[in-house]
Amino acid sequence: MNINAKLEKNTFILVPQGPRIDHDSADAFSTALKPYLNECQQNGKAVVLDFSEIDYISSVGLRALMLAARQVKAQNGRIAIASLSPVVKEVFEISRFNMVYKVFDNVEQAMAGVS
Repeated sequence: MNINAKLEKNTFILVPQGPRIDHDSADAFSTALKPYLNECQQNGKAVVLDFSEIDYISSVGLRALMLAARQVKAQNGRIAIASLSPVVKEVFEISRFNMVYKVFDNVEQAMAGVS
């Protein structure tokens, strides 16, 4: 899975190229995410995951996000998710991932939330 990335105001905005994060793509997603997470440390860069191109996420995808959140928390970094589709938003709410990640309606709000 490819991730389009840009750096804006000391924040990586990462756009996973969907449409799914599932058994077939979760490992590639984690691998692509890793270099950005490594820089997401206290006084380092923040990360905003723009999920606008993700239509579906499975439990394996949620596991990848859980591991990413743990890494960032251990490093005292800042990470948020923005632009969830209705289906992915429902999965986040049912699985309580909206308690693990700060979730915002759009990238601008997420950037403000991690600054």
